[in-house]
Amino acid sequence: MHKKKVIISACILGEYCRYDGKTKKLNAIVEAYKDYEIIPFCPEAPLFGTPRERISVVEIDGESRIITDETNVDVTWRLENEINTFIESNPQVDAIVLKAKSPSCGFKTTPILNEKKEFLKYGSGIAANIFNKYYKEIEIKDENF
Repeated sequence: MHKKKVIISACILGEYCRYDGKTKKLNAIVEAYKDYEIIPFCPEAPLFGTPRERISVVEIDGESRIITDETNVDVTWRLENEINTFIESNPQVDAIVLKAKSPSCGFKTTPILNEKKEFLKYGSGIAANIFNKYYKEIEIKDENF
């Protein structure tokens, strides 16, 4: 019998992959999906290492860009490539649980900033947006489901 597959933010699974080198492990998530094949996901760690400079979603000319906080480098295309490669490797999944408020994974909970790095509104991180377009039939949840 084929096991259902779930993508879960790696930091929620206990991987030390956050920008600050820490984890946000939630045993309740692991327990809730114990009968699934769990696919850990973090697009930032493979590209930028851990710990790393923090990134933010910044709206520039009406478009969301991913910008490093201290050095102001636009890393949007690098993350898009990493996320699309992940999707190619995992075209069929049954569930998605992403880390709330993350510039990569937050779904409708991520602070969107203006070019002066001032809060504009809440929106979604880059991976959540791409997943929402690709995995159209899957409801994206966060750790607060």
